[in-house]
Amino acid sequence: MKADERFFSFEKDFRDPYARDRDRVVHCSSFRRLEYKTQVFLNHEGDYFRTRLTHSLEVSQIGRTLSRMLELNETLTEVIALSHDLGHTPFGHVGGDELDKLLKADGRPLGFEHNFQSFRVLTKLEKRYKDFDGLNLTFATLEGVLKHSYPYKKPFLEGLDPRFALDKHPSIEAMVVDHADEIAYTSHDIDDGIKYGLITFDDLLKDELCLRVDKGVQNEGINRDDKLYRHRFVAGLIKLLVEDFMENSKVGAKKYRQEMPICASMDAEERLPVGFSKETATQLKKLKKLLLQKLYKHQKIARKMHAGKQCIIGLYTAFREDENLLPPYQKALFDIRTKERVIADYIAAMTDRYAMKTYHEMYGFSL
Repeated sequence: MKADERFFSFEKDFRDPYARDRDRVVHCSSFRRLEYKTQVFLNHEGDYFRTRLTHSLEVSQIGRTLSRMLELNETLTEVIALSHDLGHTPFGHVGGDELDKLLKADGRPLGFEHNFQSFRVLTKLEKRYKDFDGLNLTFATLEGVLKHSYPYKKPFLEGLDPRFALDKHPSIEAMVVDHADEIAYTSHDIDDGIKYGLITFDDLLKDELCLRVDKGVQNEGINRDDKLYRHRFVAGLIKLLVEDFMENSKVGAKKYRQEMPICASMDAEERLPVGFSKETATQLKKLKKLLLQKLYKHQKIARKMHAGKQCIIGLYTAFREDENLLPPYQKALFDIRTKERVIADYIAAMTDRYAMKTYHEMYGFSL
């Protein structure tokens, strides 16, 4: 066999199945687009803000740490984390919410749901093989992306491969990713919000969980007016949540490893084997409620999200009224999918800046 033939042979793969999944996700176009998709703050507003890509990397880092410490499958955790937001639209959750309304108003009861859209990206919308759609990923990866932590029994999923057992919890690795996601977005939204003056430590330090973090930071000899305080606070919040999760999940993870097949689903009636302590879970819920009121509903964010919503409405309306505004390769998909679904998929795949650019081209003014 010639050297080049040996190099390009696809008969054998030295990677394990989940490492292969991870590599296929990292090299797909949907993953690269996450760099210019909004997490909370519009990407073009500043270079510091987190995006869907940086968020996915942070979730992956936290998830890998948790899985390694709990002796779970670290690579499966990694690929679920890197894939979990692939179905998100431009402009954060507001984009998905608006597409959902538009599709349902057009008589499409499935609407738009980002978990399922991520699943569709991985199984239908990415094209890397001649004979089939999708990235050809393992069942465990796809189940983790679809379900997150809980059963995902939705009426629009009737007919899905019964192996997905929609009435059951997913693997414990998927549950770890779900909690790593919560740790990541809570901490980095605080970091971004403080950095750009949308929320203050005066707001945060009325919260029980934040006071616990503050105590740890001050024990390091760093005061609240110190330049390093924000960085140490965010790191301290992540550390507190990670350590609480690990301590509270050790017994459940060990029991799961001993009694369940690798990456197995769990009956819906069973209690999740991993999670935060009751005290921390309650305090985290209160902190997220505070962030909703003080940060996510801030006037500056609300105005940008309203502009994003109008962009989504404008794009969908224009494509719905005149299909010739769509690229030829999108119109060709009308043979296998409804017009409304093709339009929604096209918009959902856009980055923030491409969506705004396209809107400007069709309506003649910028948002």
